[in-house]
Amino acid sequence: MIASAIDLSYRIIMKRLTVIGFLGSTLDASKFDASRWNKWRPSVAVTMHQDLRVDRFVLLHGTPHRRLAEFIIKDIASVSPETQVEPRLLDFTDPWDFEEVYGKLLDFAQGEVFDPDTEDYLIHIATGTHVAQICLFLLTEARYLPGRLLQTQPSRGSINPAGTWAAIDLDLSRYDSIATRFAVASADSASFLKSGIDTRNLAFNHMIDEIEHVASRSRAPVLLMGPTGAGKSLLARRIYELKRLKHQVAGPFVEVNCATLKGDSAMSALFGHRKGAFTGAAADRAGLLRTADKGMLFLDEIGELGADEQAMILRAIEDKRFLPVGADKEVGSDFQLIAGTNRDLGQAVASGACREDLYARLNLWTFTLPGLASRREDIGPNLDYELDRFAEREGERVSFNKEARQRYLAFGTSPEALWLGNFRDLAASVTRMATLSPRGRIDLECVESEILRLKRLWSGASGQSDDDLVDLLGAEALADVDPFDRVQLAETIRICRSSRSLSEAGRHLFCVSRAKRSSANDADRLRKYLARFGLDWATVVA
Repeated sequence: MIASAIDLSYRIIMKRLTVIGFLGSTLDASKFDASRWNKWRPSVAVTMHQDLRVDRFVLLHGTPHRRLAEFIIKDIASVSPETQVEPRLLDFTDPWDFEEVYGKLLDFAQGEVFDPDTEDYLIHIATGTHVAQICLFLLTEARYLPGRLLQTQPSRGSINPAGTWAAIDLDLSRYDSIATRFAVASADSASFLKSGIDTRNLAFNHMIDEIEHVASRSRAPVLLMGPTGAGKSLLARRIYELKRLKHQVAGPFVEVNCATLKGDSAMSALFGHRKGAFTGAAADRAGLLRTADKGMLFLDEIGELGADEQAMILRAIEDKRFLPVGADKEVGSDFQLIAGTNRDLGQAVASGACREDLYARLNLWTFTLPGLASRREDIGPNLDYELDRFAEREGERVSFNKEARQRYLAFGTSPEALWLGNFRDLAASVTRMATLSPRGRIDLECVESEILRLKRLWSGASGQSDDDLVDLLGAEALADVDPFDRVQLAETIRICRSSRSLSEAGRHLFCVSRAKRSSANDADRLRKYLARFGLDWATVVA
């Protein structure tokens, strides 16, 4: 944002104004006669503006330009006697060496006493080498120099030794048009992470927004938790693709299912081995971590790794170095890490199955992906997404007729639909219906057949065992419950756990009898039923 004279004048009334900048060894130099006042000299010009009253000027210069600095200080005093100039000696062996220039400017910034409560600071970037200007910009952006940038330039088309000036605030949120473009870009990135699916679940959308910020601004490991089929692998790949679009990674995306790595082969697969390291090691193997160099490594089901592999992974994350099997020299790999798990790693730490230090390193950015049953409002958008995927895969566009779509969504969003496999169940369901639909149109008969198929699929996988009832009631109390009541109670608990509220569960459980009554309080009926067994809603769904 370019500061107006009125805005800056208001600030000057409240605070002193300090300018920090380099002496321009070329632009500030001139003949020592009256003709110099017809030339734009940036350091002098800063103090010549009526709408920019400079109280203090910290003038950085090297030993070879000490005489020029003294001359410029005298000229500043002649045009702006109220400006206190403080020359600071800052010598560079090579003013074009980025590392040296940045280091010495950082030392200057850290050694300077700044008081933003009483002073405004402008960092002059019209003088010095390009390297010095870049370093001043970076230090200002990082708030080591707590001010705004001051850009000056000669006036065009006229002889005006003062030239023009503009103060630039690096807080981009203050630029309306830029802020709008950033907001649009951020929304586009979030949509990219969601594969363009117009999801409606507020909690999920908020989580994706956070992941977009983290993916764009951090190289730290990310931990994705959630049940199998919740979309961890797909999201990990989209994060990688987003980073690649922003030129934050250059290497490949390497996905590893840690549950498949068992025994001695796990070390070799992850970290590589040297020829002859063990029986069968006929040649060197780079290993998956080295393959992911400059790219991204996705360790799915990381909780399944053994203790030795966990220790080496931790070292590789922190130091970017590790020792291949059979090697006596470490190798490096600069990868970014995403870890996935369907286990509670906190509990795994407590049980000793997961290293506490590894969990602490992964737990900086942890995101828990909800299952499809917790995002029922997103079934509609994901239904369209899966139909698009089918069309891309099979080269045939298939759609629902109105009644069929309404019936499928009514079932899919009801507690009757368990979605035990989460989005994998939905993807498989759409594929079956699209494949079996006549003439590319999914009709009501096709949907009804698919609903029966899903119910049969889930009935074999979701049967409540007595273990669940033991957890809720205790073995002694369960022994007093008739087998008939156990079945009924188990089904009631299943419905409760797949519903979003006590009322929703009650409506589903009493959907037939409630239609025969003039008034109904399904939530109260369900509450009383659970109370018969000493249970309540909070206990059942915990």
